[in-house]
Amino acid sequence: MDLVRPDVDAYATEHTTPPPGWLDRVHAEAVADLPYASMLSGPVVGRLLQTLVAVTQARLVVEVGTYAGYSALAMAQGLPPGGRVVTLELDEGHADFAQRQFDASPVGDRIELVRGPALESLERLDGPYDLVFIDADKVGYPDYYEAALAKLAPHGLIVADNTLRDGNVLDPRTDADRTIAALNRAWATDERVVATQLTVRDGLTLIRRA
Repeated sequence: MDLVRPDVDAYATEHTTPPPGWLDRVHAEAVADLPYASMLSGPVVGRLLQTLVAVTQARLVVEVGTYAGYSALAMAQGLPPGGRVVTLELDEGHADFAQRQFDASPVGDRIELVRGPALESLERLDGPYDLVFIDADKVGYPDYYEAALAKLAPHGLIVADNTLRDGNVLDPRTDADRTIAALNRAWATDERVVATQLTVRDGLTLIRRA
């Protein structure tokens, strides 16, 4: 199902500041070379992530789930001087693809790719985290959230992607859909945080400390 009409989605893209050409090429190569092109953040979400990094002046951004590296590259553009993105990826093929994109980009020196299970990497990685972007296996979201919250800076922000699941959170039938639907309910009532569900693309939830 389309949560946003395709023509409205195209309008939003057309009226968002376009990404630089080199980032467009990353997107095109990922569509051509990797499966599941729908997993790419795309220009609107990319610009939103960049803006969130810029307005929060996040110096340490942690990304759970690298995939093609598009979102890490988008966020790296918004970093203040000395800031960095640490992106965590389990799949070796995705990590290899993303690292090539980082190496070829003008902001790749701001990004560190860590391979292996994300929870183990989060345990080893020192905080505080200024911004955490969660976009990995959906059944793992509850654990990633708790691990991120434990090391989140006082004014930090957690951004969770795909929290509408193509609308399937309204009638969840898979483990992934049920996990996200339950987590959406939990975030709305978690007294430790303030959560805002956005209907951007496939759903983004912004979470800050209460």
